[in-house]
Amino acid sequence: MDYIVDYIGIDRKIPVVATFLNSYDRLVAIKARWAINRNDYKIPPGIYAVGNPDEKANVFVTANYKLSFDHLRSNIAGMNAWILVLDTKGINVWCAAGKGTFGTNELINRIRSCDIEKLVSHRKIIVPQLGAVGVSAHEVKNETGFKVIYGPVRAVDIPSFISANLRATESMRTVKFTLSDRLILTPVELVGHFKYIISLLVLMILLGGFKNSTFSFNDMFDSGIVVTVSLLCAYIGGAVITPLLLPWLPARSFAMKGLIVGVAISIVLYFAQLTGTNIIESISLMFIIVASTSFISMNFTGASTYTSLSGVKKEMKTAVPMQLIFFLTGLLTWIILRFI
Repeated sequence: MDYIVDYIGIDRKIPVVATFLNSYDRLVAIKARWAINRNDYKIPPGIYAVGNPDEKANVFVTANYKLSFDHLRSNIAGMNAWILVLDTKGINVWCAAGKGTFGTNELINRIRSCDIEKLVSHRKIIVPQLGAVGVSAHEVKNETGFKVIYGPVRAVDIPSFISANLRATESMRTVKFTLSDRLILTPVELVGHFKYIISLLVLMILLGGFKNSTFSFNDMFDSGIVVTVSLLCAYIGGAVITPLLLPWLPARSFAMKGLIVGVAISIVLYFAQLTGTNIIESISLMFIIVASTSFISMNFTGASTYTSLSGVKKEMKTAVPMQLIFFLTGLLTWIILRFI
């Protein structure tokens, strides 16, 4: 990596980063999408240079989550610019803004510690719009003298934003959250819930071998097929189907959207005769499916731009107790059936 040394009397090396992503960058991005070493996917906070910036170059602010950093630098190819990276503990801009790590105090402290006033003659910094919820522009101006300008939602629009003299169109301000945006987030949801689904699956398969308090491998095998199909459908329903159908599912809360998907899955499995051999067993599995699908779907709220942090807390306060009641009712009923 190249460095700018002693720029305008600053006693530090400023890394110069490339604007193209190499094979390593793309590989670790794929790993991060699948939650592999995701917590270590970050870069040191501080100031970075793109191209050969001078005192007139724009200052872009981003998170130290490497995927956010890479997305920004790859979309300002051909520019001479500064990138100010905040310490968001390896969390992306949107989530960090909601949690407070992409916030006013961190931005003020980073402007000061990186001597931004010595790097540029202007007093403007460009903050991503999705970070606006965490940044108080007037406080930053009062404390540092720098005016916060909110950039477009998507980094791909930055060149047009710069060409328009830092003015954003309505399209640049619109959060679209398209099908591809939702689809790219589903691997993390799948990985995040995998160990819990597998643990529950193993437990229920083992208990499924009991019938009238007598254990049989044949019963375990037969019951195991039903349990496996039910839990995997709930897993896929919450982590994949609900996010993909998000705009078209009725209701506002993600928990309710997931409940609707869970009910639909239960009905299909019931009429396909894949929810057990008697009505009580079928109902108990349907309760488990609905609760699991709803809970997994609700967790996608944090990956979306649909709900605020306060909205998430409010939804969870109401939904989690109901999901727990449904799940335990279904599981306990299903277990009792094995021993009577």
